[in-house]
Amino acid sequence: MKGVPLALVVAAMGALALVPFLGTGYHLALAIGILNNLVLATAWALFSGPTRYVSLATAAFFGIGSYAAAGLGEALPWPVLLAVALVLGAAMALVVGLSTLRLSGIYFVIFTFGLSELIRQLVTWWEVNVSRSVGRYIFLDVTQEGIFWQLFGLAALVFLVGWLIGRSRLGLALRVVGDDELVARHCGINVTGAKLLLFAVSAAFMTLAGAIMAPRWTYLDPSIAFNPVISFQALIMALLGGAGRLWGPLLGVVPLTLLFEVLGANFPNAFSILLGLVFMAIVYAVPNGIAGWFEGAWPRAVRLLPQKAVR
Repeated sequence: MKGVPLALVVAAMGALALVPFLGTGYHLALAIGILNNLVLATAWALFSGPTRYVSLATAAFFGIGSYAAAGLGEALPWPVLLAVALVLGAAMALVVGLSTLRLSGIYFVIFTFGLSELIRQLVTWWEVNVSRSVGRYIFLDVTQEGIFWQLFGLAALVFLVGWLIGRSRLGLALRVVGDDELVARHCGINVTGAKLLLFAVSAAFMTLAGAIMAPRWTYLDPSIAFNPVISFQALIMALLGGAGRLWGPLLGVVPLTLLFEVLGANFPNAFSILLGLVFMAIVYAVPNGIAGWFEGAWPRAVRLLPQKAVR
């Protein structure tokens, strides 16, 4: 059982790596969507999984990365631009985290959702009143294959960082915080510092994903970059797969990306309603995610096997 998560991640990443060589342009675009969602959902679970703080700020960090690429793409070399986007996302997470991570429960959820909307409105005001435009055109020499491989590398890095954190003192501290924050404080854990550090790491990955995805759009405006659906999709995918396990979001990203592709193509006007229905179904049907169900079903299946087969 211990080798199953690693084998699953390796098999999924290996299958995705073959898409640019064996698939069509449509398959490549679909794989880019899967990788983008995988980075966002896994980065969300890095923080919200162990701490159990439900964040809806994914769109805020993703949008900051996208606008950093749109605004600085022609002035900076691409690696430098990605570094700048990473710093911007982490810095914003530190500033926001210092003032909000003392909140908990529904208050934190409301604040993070409001943060995304506030940033979207500020960027819209800037574009209309200062830039005298609604959005920005993006003309960067980045191919679809380039976007794919950058997201592929970023997804691999998310898994590596999550694996290292899970085996560190920080990971242990955050699991204690998630179980009982008061107990964690009495144990001498710097609760605010631990949450703040992981929040910044999670935000940095989301911002990088936004910067990498920006060249995929010829035109970018606040409604695209800071679309609240981005936050809810990352949340739903992580919860379906299992936010408490590093490999859990992978189990939610693939089926839901395919489902949302079908819904968006066939029911564009009802997409938000259908998204809400999917969210409700996931919460009621698989509250612990597919990973939690699988980990519970595996021991039961083993117990039902004849003892000779188990040996």
